[in-house]
Amino acid sequence: TGTVVQASNGSWTDISPDTLASEMQNKDFTLLNVKTPYIGEISGTDLYIPYTDLTARASELPTDKAAKIVVYCRSGNESTVAAQTLLDMGYTNIQMLDGGMNAWTAAGFPLEQRGGM
Repeated sequence: TGTVVQASNGSWTDISPDTLASEMQNKDFTLLNVKTPYIGEISGTDLYIPYTDLTARASELPTDKAAKIVVYCRSGNESTVAAQTLLDMGYTNIQMLDGGMNAWTAAGFPLEQRGGM
């Protein structure tokens, strides 16, 4: 349930905070924070890779290009770039948190800080 965004080399799906929260109940994906600089994250985040570093740090991403990846940033701008980068890298199952952490907190969900970042 979301809006499919057609892009170069494929598409991704914009999802709402409520959709992400429900997907977290039976989490079967990699949750990727691409916001730079680091300002916090959604609980359950698997990877923090600044959107500008995705290609250089490709080895940290799932090896299966069909693996589901949900990407987010603060407002949606950096995650849009990241989603396109992931498509360019060959990933085919991408979702993006529409509105990013701003929308997440506006919907009443908390952020957390990762120690040592």
